Amino acid sequence: MIFAAGALIVIAIIFGPSLWVKMVMRRYSTEQSEIPGTGGELAKHLIERFSLKDVEVEVTELGDHYDPIEKKVRLSQEHYESRSLTAIAIAAHEVGHAIQDQQGDKRLATRTKMAPVVDKVARWSAVILSLSPVIGIITRHPMPFSFLLVLGLSGFIARMMVHAVTLPIEFDASFSKALPLLREGNYVSPANEKAVSRILRAAALTYVSAALADILNLGRWAVILLRR
Repeated sequence: MIFAAGALIVIAIIFGPSLWVKMVMRRYSTEQSEIPGTGGELAKHLIERFSLKDVEVEVTELGDHYDPIEKKVRLSQEHYESRSLTAIAIAAHEVGHAIQDQQGDKRLATRTKMAPVVDKVARWSAVILSLSPVIGIITRHPMPFSFLLVLGLSGFIARMMVHAVTLPIEFDASFSKALPLLREGNYVSPANEKAVSRILRAAALTYVSAALADILNLGRWAVILLRR
């Protein structure tokens, strides 16, 4: 009984943030006629308003994000074309990252440098973790297995470090950039500010669920290591 309760708590901690983010985004995704433009139109307007050099807006199938290397604000088709609160909040959030980039935010620069390397390490780590039990069986010695497992776990640890760097960047984009510019530019009515704040908080917390998933995987493989 205690084990089952503990398992439910762990599941809630790991998957709760992700479910909450999806619920908030969906709740405010209804088109609103009083919103003067789509998410894509707002993003382009803000880029022009803040004179963000060489920054463009385009539709993507890879999820809403800002690419600091190619200088592109990428929005999903839904958010690019919609006049919902979710669409304009997400557009403002991603433009917030573009503003960070223009201002020379060191945290964003650090993450941009780390991300490609960590992605490669994480991919190799997954391969190493998959092969380590087989190598352990073939060699019949704990040392190669333990070495490969520790090497594989380093990929999860590295990705967690990227998430740790990312979270402050996300909150800054939401609450130091997007929310003030939406409020000061009268892009949302005072009645909708609370809803927009929730959406921006959800946008900032998107990486939390990914970080928690990495922690879960790290714990799972740690248990395997301790059983050897």
